[in-house]
Amino acid sequence: MTQLTKLSVKDWSPDDRPREKLLLKGVNSLSNAELLAIILRSGTKEEGVVELSQRILQSFGNDLSRLGKVSANHLMKNFKGIGEAKAIGIIAALELSKRRKAEDIGTRKKIVSSMDIYYYFHPLLCDLQHEEFWALFLNRSNRIIDPFKISQGGVSETIVEGKLIYKEAIARLASYVVLCHNHPSGNHLPSPQDNTVTSRIKKGLELLDIYLLDHVILTDGKYYSYADENKIQIISPA
Repeated sequence: MTQLTKLSVKDWSPDDRPREKLLLKGVNSLSNAELLAIILRSGTKEEGVVELSQRILQSFGNDLSRLGKVSANHLMKNFKGIGEAKAIGIIAALELSKRRKAEDIGTRKKIVSSMDIYYYFHPLLCDLQHEEFWALFLNRSNRIIDPFKISQGGVSETIVEGKLIYKEAIARLASYVVLCHNHPSGNHLPSPQDNTVTSRIKKGLELLDIYLLDHVILTDGKYYSYADENKIQIISPA
């Protein structure tokens, strides 16, 4: 019986090679595994680059969001053929994807619903293993002036300094403020501390004729909006 020789990517038909396929048929013709194979460039002696890419994706349930949450050390430790350069390449590519999403939302420049807030902050916060608390400053037309990170904390909470929010809002001549923070635990519901912070900041802003439009708590896939739940009375500036 003739022994079959394992083919490398270079031995494939041009239609089957990920890079050549991209050039011939366009990027939309490639599977996630083929796109990942282009980033990795090579496999191992025992496993081709596409096979390696498929195995990596399958280990995360073919969920790019889950893959985007892991560290370079995790990839190097758990996948033969993934060294430092390849691990960094994977993480960098996924981070670019998240930043592109954030920029796409940012170009809209206007916040009209809690969903807008969720989609604006999701690329920034969804993969974090610690809490971050952000403010989004808006003008009288609900157009974005600036985002600003207020604080960063541990797995379960972060300390929020209201004076910093007031200072930054005044400096930007903001009319509205949106608050957003993540819950790494996956529980999107507010804690008693979240309720206290929201109430305190709302009252402080109103003394400055600046108004809290919403506070959104997000996880990867769900969010809680104080405005949607009628926990914030939205007042328009005079």
